Amino acid sequence: MWLTWALLTILIGGYFGYTLLLSDDKSEFIVGTASHGHYQIEMACETCHTDAFGGPEIIQDACENCHANELAVSRDDHPKKKFTNPRNAELLKLVDARQCIACHTEHQKEQTRAMGVTLAEDFCYHCHQEVGENRPSHKDLAFDTCQSAGCHNFHDNRALYENFLVENANKPWLNQISKLKSANFSHFRAPKPESNSKLEVSAIVGEKMASHPEIHQQWSGSAHQDIQLECAGCHLAEADKGVDSSWVEKPGIESCESCHTQEVAGFTSGKHGMRLSKKLNKALTPMSPALARLDFHEQAQHQQLSCNSCHDVHELNVQVAATESCLNCHADEHSRSYQASAHAALWQAEVAGEAEEGTGVSCATCHMPRLESNRYVDEARTIKEVSVQHNQNATLRPNEKMIRPVCMQCHSLEFSIDALADETLIKNNFSTQPAVHIESIDWAMKREQ
Repeated sequence: MWLTWALLTILIGGYFGYTLLLSDDKSEFIVGTASHGHYQIEMACETCHTDAFGGPEIIQDACENCHANELAVSRDDHPKKKFTNPRNAELLKLVDARQCIACHTEHQKEQTRAMGVTLAEDFCYHCHQEVGENRPSHKDLAFDTCQSAGCHNFHDNRALYENFLVENANKPWLNQISKLKSANFSHFRAPKPESNSKLEVSAIVGEKMASHPEIHQQWSGSAHQDIQLECAGCHLAEADKGVDSSWVEKPGIESCESCHTQEVAGFTSGKHGMRLSKKLNKALTPMSPALARLDFHEQAQHQQLSCNSCHDVHELNVQVAATESCLNCHADEHSRSYQASAHAALWQAEVAGEAEEGTGVSCATCHMPRLESNRYVDEARTIKEVSVQHNQNATLRPNEKMIRPVCMQCHSLEFSIDALADETLIKNNFSTQPAVHIESIDWAMKREQ
């Protein structure tokens, strides 16, 4: 019997030792299902658990490694510095808001709710229990309604603060259709034509061009051709070595990143590309629909996601990337309903040449909006840059983040808030007016009066 127990101990210990130290699959050690935000990268355990003997500060550093910039952009309403103020010390005994894991605890599926929050839904009560007395509009409201659409988002209330509600009250539900800005960000960083002139004449490039005339024809009408980025710019490794460079048959995301730095940064921060992020402490295979939790078409299940999943590698047809690429994979009710929606009618009119360019509403119009920023050139000149936000999570979680950059380009604030709170309307892709009404603007106007 002792010999049997010893043998079993050696076998079990050997199995777990091998799994822990040598195997890439460490799923045996995962203590519970990861949240919607992290399940894709749960096998890159070392990214969050950087020190086996570290305390909460180790996990906090890991959170900020990925999310610090996102919080900075969101103008966080509950920043860490607010809770390091000694006046708020008593509040920390109830909810230590200095630590992300106070609200977002991974591997706790049974108690994880929307936005990956693992606290009770009325956790706002601990700090704001007197709000019903201070604000008559909040009297008799339950604390589990604080984060309803049109009310409060813990990290970012830019679209929902009271003055903004008043300023945008009583507007028509549909404004003049906004024209989508033309993206120009990558043009400022495009390589100079002479940077690969030596490579253009190399024997290997000439051979490839001759053997694939149809691909060369596709490239001839592309944006890459417009800026004189030849085959060598993507397909020849170690470009500075001229004719001695080796041909890369299928350039990876690193090739795209050499010009499209911001786009790749957004892509690797979102659901499509996060498994390729350089912030992970372990290399993972690209994401595919088979690994996801949403509904996808069967034929797309094993398609690995990279830049060329949406963008044809030679034609670079942004119209295809804006809608067809999305619908080729996504099969949830919201996506399936798009083709019959009012938004799709606008998009189809633009594609057919019956409407002005930029007035259509594609999947990308809402989920990958074009953002404008100022680019400093010199003391006398600043350029308006327009770039595409390739991190689709930037306007999805919570969906109120879509209000300013997306919805209000065409719709009123009230319509936008009501529409985003109507789950049925979202599923049928906004085919009717909202059946839900959020009263936050009404309350703000009443207080103003």
